[in-house]
Amino acid sequence: MNNLKNYISEYIKYCEYRKRLDSKTLKAYKIDLKQFEIFCTDLSDCFAKCVVDDFITNLHKQYKPKTVKRKIASLKAFFHYMEYKELLNENPFTKLDIRFREAKLLPKTIPFHTIQTFLSTLYVQKEMAESEYQLRCCIRDIAVIELLFATGMRISELCSLKPLDIDFESSNILIYGKGAKERIIQLGNQEVISALILYQETFKKDIEICGYFFVNRLQHKLSDQSVRFMINHYAKLAGIRQHITPHMFRHSFATLLLEQDVDIRYIQRMLGHSSISTTEIYTHVSNTKQKDILVNKHPRNQMNANKG
Repeated sequence: MNNLKNYISEYIKYCEYRKRLDSKTLKAYKIDLKQFEIFCTDLSDCFAKCVVDDFITNLHKQYKPKTVKRKIASLKAFFHYMEYKELLNENPFTKLDIRFREAKLLPKTIPFHTIQTFLSTLYVQKEMAESEYQLRCCIRDIAVIELLFATGMRISELCSLKPLDIDFESSNILIYGKGAKERIIQLGNQEVISALILYQETFKKDIEICGYFFVNRLQHKLSDQSVRFMINHYAKLAGIRQHITPHMFRHSFATLLLEQDVDIRYIQRMLGHSSISTTEIYTHVSNTKQKDILVNKHPRNQMNANKG
């Protein structure tokens, strides 16, 4: 048992310093592997195939498929490391059937007109600002939402942006995504660029102190939770009943581009998906495009069968 605890500790260090995984991934690995460690408390052989099989069955009893999938992936990666270090006689995942049916949840999007209303409300609040503090908040909040929708970046990616990641001369943004993967997104709208430049000029000193591009009132890095709170605030002001999350701007970015006939492989690269199958889920969401095709392109619409 102590051996397992030590192996997990060494693996977490390996993930942090050798693989350079981000803090959220490391936190998930720690939680998932600690759970396996606890499961193995009174067992003599933690690496037996039957033990791992029982653990996975136990996971299915407790969690939803998406969570189970993550926890299995964490454990599988750990055993792959053990195999790589030649600490196992046999990897318990060898010939272990871990496949299961997982319900496909369609991503929730924000309708185009709702995004328009949301953005308009932001700019109206900026014009109505009664104090310098309110104005500064509006300038920052506009920059955040404009950038989320303009690039489809994850909220964690936006909050982690550094000042040098944005090149206003070339209108490029360097994004550090999942798995330490980098991608460059071009800013193609002048209003978005202007909103970012105004924010940078307004918060120049705060940005220098903080070291991150987006800052809060305490001159600290802007948090995911602050952005969620901010979105709820403006949605309420705009009279929008739909619950909007930061990630929904990413879903809307992908769906609206698909509806404009943008090739899905371009969208895949812009979103930073390693697999096209991850991006393909958006093809099931694009109802507007589907309606346009069936109304204007279906051959039945060129037929006149009822002549009576």
